[in-house]
Amino acid sequence: MSVDRATVFRIARLARIAITDEEAGRLESELSGILDWVAQLDELDTANVEPMTRVEAMTMKMREDKVTDGFKADEIVKNAPQEDDHYFVVPKIVE
Repeated sequence: MSVDRATVFRIARLARIAITDEEAGRLESELSGILDWVAQLDELDTANVEPMTRVEAMTMKMREDKVTDGFKADEIVKNAPQEDDHYFVVPKIVE
């Protein structure tokens, strides 16, 4: 695939990059090379390849999905300046 100079200037404008005519010529060939490389990747047959997130297959470690209080209520309430029956005592804000 080939990128023309007008496309290079359009991409530069969208990226808010100021480029000269000399830089546009260099970028034109670089972007065309990148798009040619991507076109080569399109030729690969990936029909039988499973999607993956890692090179090595692994399974996620799962924990049982249940709601708990963390079993630390006593330790947490110990840090409160004031507590009443395992609840934090705070000043009243809304009347």
